[in-house]
Amino acid sequence: MRQWLRIVYDTMKVFILFTGCTVLFYYGIIWINQEYQNYHRYDEPEGSSVKVTSMVEEKNDSLLNRLIYFYQNGE
Repeated sequence: MRQWLRIVYDTMKVFILFTGCTVLFYYGIIWINQEYQNYHRYDEPEGSSVKVTSMVEEKNDSLLNRLIYFYQNGE
């Protein structure tokens, strides 16, 4: 009888620990979701920012020229 109570007690400890970690993880995910839900990534920047433009590429660039350009500039 004593061994049976010990097994039930250990099982309840594991169950409570698992449930507590699951609830903590769940509310952590909810907190992170609410934190980034109102984050507007595509708003116009404030202050003295500069608009980035892409350089005009020639349509007849060979593969070798484009590869050399990539190695030189990383783009």
